[in-house]
Amino acid sequence: MNAIQTVVERIILYSRYLLVIFYVGLAFALAVYAVSFIFEVLHVAELAFYPPARPDGEFNMVMPILELIDGALVSGLIVMVMLSSYENFVGRFGDEALDDSPEWLRRLDPGSLKVKVATALLTISAVKLLQVFMDRENFSDSDIFWKVIIHLVFIASAVVLALLDRINSHSHPKAPPKDSH
Repeated sequence: MNAIQTVVERIILYSRYLLVIFYVGLAFALAVYAVSFIFEVLHVAELAFYPPARPDGEFNMVMPILELIDGALVSGLIVMVMLSSYENFVGRFGDEALDDSPEWLRRLDPGSLKVKVATALLTISAVKLLQVFMDRENFSDSDIFWKVIIHLVFIASAVVLALLDRINSHSHPKAPPKDSH
């Protein structure tokens, strides 16, 4: 029976390496998104140099720039999820890799990752909502109402996750450093 239990435990433990497929897939998706972002930057440059002719003569660069900001936020979210999830669920990065890593990576646990992801989603939602308000004539009142409700749900979720993370960090004091002797 112990041999079976050992095999099951090893299968469960090593199955975490299957997550690497998802992180490599996210890295590939990020590369594809970067190519798409470059085309969007070129489109914004084209709009700046050759603004579209409008009957009212008005043209606003805010909407195209908000699209670029949205792209940067989504890309940052992908990187944050890839790095911290790998570090939390698969294995530690080697010392050589950590020399070039962001400082937050070393102190991010699953609870604070959830808060960071919720905050990133909230920021993306806020940018999308700003785009809706800037282009109000293309949305019905019902559309705007539901977009605001969804944004408020994101806010409530982020606040609850932050509170839970804070409660959890206070209820589990950090372990004292191990003696090196």
